Amino acid sequence: MIEPLLPPWPERSPGPRPVSDRLCLQGILFVLHNGIAWQLLPLELGFGSGQTCWRRLDRWQKAGVFDQLHQVLLAELNAAGELDWSRACVDGSHVRAKKGGADTGPSPVDRRRTGGKHHLICDGRGTPLKVITTAANVNDVTRTLALVDGIPPVAGRPGRPRRRPDALLGDKGYDSNPNRNALRERRILPVISRKGCPNIKGMGKLRYVVEQTFALLHHFKPLAIRWERRTELYDAFISLACSLICFRCLKKTRT
Repeated sequence: MIEPLLPPWPERSPGPRPVSDRLCLQGILFVLHNGIAWQLLPLELGFGSGQTCWRRLDRWQKAGVFDQLHQVLLAELNAAGELDWSRACVDGSHVRAKKGGADTGPSPVDRRRTGGKHHLICDGRGTPLKVITTAANVNDVTRTLALVDGIPPVAGRPGRPRRRPDALLGDKGYDSNPNRNALRERRILPVISRKGCPNIKGMGKLRYVVEQTFALLHHFKPLAIRWERRTELYDAFISLACSLICFRCLKKTRT
C-alpha cells in the first residue's frame, strides 16, 4: 500500500546505491515500536544506519507519503462500512518533551516541564481522523475548528468524498459559542458541555473511544515521550501510527 505513494529515485543518483525503501521502512517501524534512538539502530538487522532511515523518513514526510497513506486506509475502512460518521469526538493529551524543540512549551499539568500536546479527532468507533501537535500550554478550544477542517476527504462510497461528521462531541474544555456557531455553519451539531453546568448525560459512554485511541497512539514509545525536536518528523511518526491503527482495524474486517 505504501510503495505506490513513494517518490521515485533519480535514475542517475550520485553516490553508492541507496538502501531499499522496504528495509528503510522496516527500520522506521522498528524505531516507532521500540522507541530506540536513531544512532542505536543495530546495523545487524540490515535496515541501514539510523541516519539512513532518518533521512528517508524526512524525505517521505516532505513528499506527504504518510498523510496519503492514512487517507487511503480511511477510504478502505469507509468502503467496508467501518467508519461511524454519526459523531466525532475531540480531546487533547499532554506528552513530555525531553529535548524540547519546536511546538513545545511549559506544561500546566506537569509542573511546567517542557512538553507538547496531541489534539485528536476520531470517529464514533475511535478511528483517528486527524492529529495536531502543539505546545503543552495551548488550549484545546483553539484547535477545534482546525481539527474539523483537517479531516481529509475520505472516499470509498458513492458520491463525493466525506469530510464532515454529523455531530461533534467534546468536554468543557471545548466550550465556545463562536465555535458552536462555526460548527453549525458546517452542518455539524455541537454536543459540547458548558462550563458551570452539569455534564451532558451519557456523554462518557460516547466519548470513551477518544481516550481509547490516545492509549493506542501512546503505545508507540516515541509518541508517549517526545524525543524528536523537529515537529515535521514527529508528525510523520504520528501519521504512521494512525495508519497502523487503521490497518489493524481493516485486517479485522477482512478476517
